[in-house]
Amino acid sequence: MLKDCEWSIDRDYKTGSENEPMQFYLEGLANSSEFHLLLGYFSSAAINLLSIGFATFISKGGKMRMVINHLLSEKDKAVVEKGLNENPNKVFDLTDIVTLGRILDEYDTHFFECLAYLIAEKRIEIKVVKPKNGRGIAHYKSGVFTDGENSIAYKASCNFTLRGLSENLEELEAFLSWENGRSNKLIKKQMRIIDNYFAENDDSVEYLSASDIEIAIRDRFGNKDLDELIVQESQLLKKKVSLINNGRLKQTILKLHKEIDKVIHNPRFPNNGTPRTYQVEAYQNWVTNDYKGIFAMATGTGKTITSLNCLLEDYKKENSYKAIILVPTTALLEQWKKECAKFNFKNVITVSSKEKWEDKLAFFNTASKLIDTSYIVIVTYASLSRDKFQSFFKQLPKETLLIADETHNLGSQGLLKILPTIHLEKRIGLSATPHRKFDEAGNTAIEEFFNDKSPYIVSYSMKQALENGFLCQYTYFPHIVKLTEEEMKRYKEISLQLLRMGLFDEKGNFKSSPEIEKKLLERKRIIHKATNKIDAFQKILNDEFKQRKNLKYTLVYVPEGVEANFEYNDFIEETEDENKLINEYTRVVSNTDDSVMVKQFTSNSTNREGVLINYEKGITHVLTSMKCLDEGVDVPRSELAIFCASTGNPRQFIQRRGRVLRLHKDKIHATIHDLVVIPEVSNNESTFEMEKSLVRKELERVVDFANLAMNKTETYNSLKDVLDQYNLNLNDI
Repeated sequence: MLKDCEWSIDRDYKTGSENEPMQFYLEGLANSSEFHLLLGYFSSAAINLLSIGFATFISKGGKMRMVINHLLSEKDKAVVEKGLNENPNKVFDLTDIVTLGRILDEYDTHFFECLAYLIAEKRIEIKVVKPKNGRGIAHYKSGVFTDGENSIAYKASCNFTLRGLSENLEELEAFLSWENGRSNKLIKKQMRIIDNYFAENDDSVEYLSASDIEIAIRDRFGNKDLDELIVQESQLLKKKVSLINNGRLKQTILKLHKEIDKVIHNPRFPNNGTPRTYQVEAYQNWVTNDYKGIFAMATGTGKTITSLNCLLEDYKKENSYKAIILVPTTALLEQWKKECAKFNFKNVITVSSKEKWEDKLAFFNTASKLIDTSYIVIVTYASLSRDKFQSFFKQLPKETLLIADETHNLGSQGLLKILPTIHLEKRIGLSATPHRKFDEAGNTAIEEFFNDKSPYIVSYSMKQALENGFLCQYTYFPHIVKLTEEEMKRYKEISLQLLRMGLFDEKGNFKSSPEIEKKLLERKRIIHKATNKIDAFQKILNDEFKQRKNLKYTLVYVPEGVEANFEYNDFIEETEDENKLINEYTRVVSNTDDSVMVKQFTSNSTNREGVLINYEKGITHVLTSMKCLDEGVDVPRSELAIFCASTGNPRQFIQRRGRVLRLHKDKIHATIHDLVVIPEVSNNESTFEMEKSLVRKELERVVDFANLAMNKTETYNSLKDVLDQYNLNLNDI
C-alpha cells in the first residue's frame, strides 16, 4: 500500500540525488492499483526503464490512464494505433510477472506487441490531445497513483520519457493524501483535469484519433526534449544499466525482485484478485460444517474457483496444500489442471488410463511423509475405483482435501461401494444438479458422505446466475414434433401393453419392474428417434442461416439411441446405432449451405481439444454431440443451441443449457431451440391418463426453460394446443 512506502523526507526527487524520479515511480507502481498521467511528451522507453515496476503493477491488475501529446515516435504511434483500433489475437499471461517483466525489458517487437495488447484490453487507456489555435504543445508533467484507499500526486519538470527520468537534471515533487489539506486539494484537482480530458469536456484542446498522431522527427521538431522520442534501441540498455549505481534504487529493485520471487512460488487467487462475497461465505460455511459440504452452484457461477479458494485458504493456514480432485471425463482433467495453474498451485498430477502417473504419485506420496510437500492429484472417476490407483489413494494423508466435480457421479453403483472406505476428512462436492433422478439410495449416500443435504451449505441457482450476470440471457423456442402414423401405431401398442402390465398402483404411483422398464425404454426410443425430428431440425437450421447468414457458434445435441438412467462418465461410448444417428444429423447440417463447417464431438473424436479451439475461433461453425458436452466442458462462445434429444432427465437438460449460457465478451445473448415430441392421443383412448402423466413430465423441461427465458409469454402461447389437448395447466406443471 502507498502509505507503507518510505517516501523522500522532503517529498522531492531529483536526478543524481539519493532520491531519483525513477525511485518515486517504482514505489508508486509497485504499491498502487491505478496510475493516472498528464503528460507533455511520452515515450514507451520510459515503460522499459521502469519494467520491473510496470510488470508488478500490471500483474496485480493495475490500470493506467494517460493523456498524451500528439507527437510520438514512429514505433510508439504504430503501437498506440494498433492498440486503439484492434484487439490483438495474441494473449499475454499478465499474472506471470517474470515473463511480463522480460517483455517490458527488451524493447523489441515483442515489447510493442505487449503494449498494443494492454491498450486494446484497456489496461492502459490513452487520450490523445492537441492544443487549439497553435498555442504551443500540451506540456503537463503530473500524475496520480492510488491504491483504492490513499493517493499520491506529483508535479514534475521531467517528461515521462527515458531522458526525463534518467538523464536530465530534473525534479519531481510528491503530495501525499494522508498528510494535509493542500495535498488533497491538489490530488482532487489533478483527477478533475484528467477526468475532463477523458470525458472530452476541456475545450482548449482537440481530441485526436490514433491515426492523427504526428511522428516526431528531429529535423522538424528541433526541441532537445524530443530526442528520446526517436531514441535508438541500442542506446537504451546502456543508459538503463548506468542508472543502477544509486544505492537506494538498487535496494528498491532488489525488494521488487524478492516480491516477484514470492509471487512466482506461492499460491494466490487468480489475477491477484480476491474472491467474491459468496465465495468467501462458501469457505466459511464449509469450515463451520466440519470441512464438508456440497456446493450446488449453477454453471458459470465459479464452482471450480470457489472450491480451489477453499484449498487456498487452507494453504494460508497450513503453509502447504494437498488435494485430490475427482472428475467424470478426461477432458476435465486438463480443464482443472489449467484452473489450478491460475491459482499458482504446483505439482499437479493427472491420473487416467491414458497416462503414466504411478512414478509421480509415488514420489510425492513418499516425499510428503518426510517433508511438507504440496501437490494436487486430478483423477477420473473411472480410474478412482481401480485397484492400481486405490493402492496410492489409501496412503494419502487424511487431511488431504477431496473435491468431487459433478458429484452426483459418486452415487453410481460402481462408486457407491467405495464411499465408506474413503478416509479423507475434508470433502467438497460440486454440481449444478446434485440430485439423482429415481435414486434415493444414491442421494442418501452422497448426502451422508458430505454431511450435507438440500438446500446445501452453498446454493446458487441458475435464476440467480442470470439475474446477477454470471450467465447470458436467452430466448427459448419449443417446437412440437408429431410421430409418423407407423411410429404412433407402435407407440400405442406399447402403451396398451404397459396399461395391461399395471404401470401405476392404486394410489397412482409409478410401479417399477424390469419388464415395465424394458417397455418404457422401448417406447422412449420411438420418441428419441422420431423421424419428423429431422425435418423440424432442417427447418430450424435453414431459418437461422437465413437470418444470421451463417451458423457459427452452434451446438447440436443429437438424440441418443435411448435415454438411459446410468451416469455419464468417460468409459461410456456411443453405440453403433447412435453413431448412425449422429452421422445423419451431421449430414443435415452440412447440407444447409456449402459454407457451413461442422464437426462431431463424440467419444470417438480425435483431438477434442483442437476441435473446441477451432469452434471458439469460428473455423468450425457447428458441433454435433450426443453425450460429450453434458458435463463441465467449456464452450462459452456458443450462441445457438438446438436440442434434438427429448431428455426428461433434469440434470442432463440443465447441464446442456448451462453450456450454452456461458458468458463470452463477443456474445450478447443465446438462442435455444428444443424439439418436443408429443404423441397425439384421443381423450377417448384407454391410455389417455397414462399418456397425460408422461406428457406432463415431458413439459416440465419446457416449463423450466421457458420460465427463465426472455420470451416467456411467447413460449407459453406456442404450447396452447398441446395443453388444451391434454387438459393441462402450465401453472400446475
